[in-house]
Amino acid sequence: MLRPLIALAGLMGAAGVALAAAAAHGADASRLASASAMLLFHATAILAVVALLARGLLHGGIGLIAAFGFVIGAALFAGDLTLRQYAGHSLFPMAAPSGGTLMIASWLAVTLAAVVAARANP
Repeated sequence: MLRPLIALAGLMGAAGVALAAAAAHGADASRLASASAMLLFHATAILAVVALLARGLLHGGIGLIAAFGFVIGAALFAGDLTLRQYAGHSLFPMAAPSGGTLMIASWLAVTLAAVVAARANP
C-alpha cells in the first residue's frame, strides 16, 4: 500500500512543478501558483507519512487514511483551480474548498496517528 502512495506523490510533484512553470509564464495565473503549491507541499507530506509509517512512528491505518486524504484533497483543490484557469469553470461546486477541508482533516489524522502510535508503543 505504501508504493502506490510513493508513485502518487511523484506524479503530484511533477504536476506541481509543471503548474509552477505555467504560473510563471502565464498572465494572471495565480490560481496555478496555488494549485502548484498544494501539490508540491502535499507530495512531500505523503512521502513523509510513508517514511513514518515504515518506521512504525504512525498508526498504520490512520496514517494511510491521512496519506490518501492528502492525495484526494490536493487533487480536488489543484484540479479545480487548474480547470478554472484553463476551462473557465469549476470541477464541481465546492471542489476546491472540499479538497482544502480534506487536506486539513488529513493533517489532523497525521496528528492522531502519531498519538495513537505513541500510546501503543511508548
